[in-house]
Amino acid sequence: MFHLSRGLLKLTKSGYSIENYDPTTMALASGRDLRVSFKKTVNVCRAIKGMRLEVAKEFLRGVAQEKIPVAFTKYRKKVGHKRSLGGVSGAAGRYPVLSAKAVLKVLENAENNASKKGLDTSRLVVYHAAAQKAGFIPRVYPRAFGRIDIKHRVLTHVEIGLKQIEE
Repeated sequence: MFHLSRGLLKLTKSGYSIENYDPTTMALASGRDLRVSFKKTVNVCRAIKGMRLEVAKEFLRGVAQEKIPVAFTKYRKKVGHKRSLGGVSGAAGRYPVLSAKAVLKVLENAENNASKKGLDTSRLVVYHAAAQKAGFIPRVYPRAFGRIDIKHRVLTHVEIGLKQIEE
């Protein structure tokens, strides 16, 4: 008999993977064990990295409403091309709604952390955006002749780092 309590979540260290962190000009936020696709979240994080805060928030809202596609530069096998990505060679894209909503929540949390530190939110840029594989949740998958298989639902960690720039 399979027990769901065995191996439910792996214990992970909850540090940040950011380098050159300066607490006077930067703010961090993380979302741990999110139930979103890891592969789609990697591409969403790649898309917003380097954007200004307001532009990134509008971009993620557009993705969540399926108006703006996210360019899939990694994990793009059998992904169709999107005309609104510019028509360049390899302009594959999708609308990862759940990943965009999850990253938007973490981004808004980082914005709140920055305003709490006293940083100017109009001069913030997404300096660090990363997604990592977290633990997994085992699922029972019924098969023929009374057998079962085990499927794993992979969870995702998301990290966002905002940096105040000089103007």
